[in-house]
Amino acid sequence: MAKRQLNVRVDETTAEVARHRAQQRGMSVNRYIEELVQQDAGEVGRTFVEAAADFMRQYETVFAEEFGPERGAHA
Repeated sequence: MAKRQLNVRVDETTAEVARHRAQQRGMSVNRYIEELVQQDAGEVGRTFVEAAADFMRQYETVFAEEFGPERGAHA
């Protein structure tokens, strides 16, 4: 796939964080930002799954009380 140049301006703190995180991952800042955008583009499905998992964590005890094996033993 052909590459296109994209110029982005960020504050120095953001630039330093991007450089540091890219270095930690052993990649260029360009590649790091490209991966972040690609991840963000696939975020819709991931967001749904994360929201569902968060919901289940929040209401885990309610579901366990209502549908868990302990409920069947006491009913």
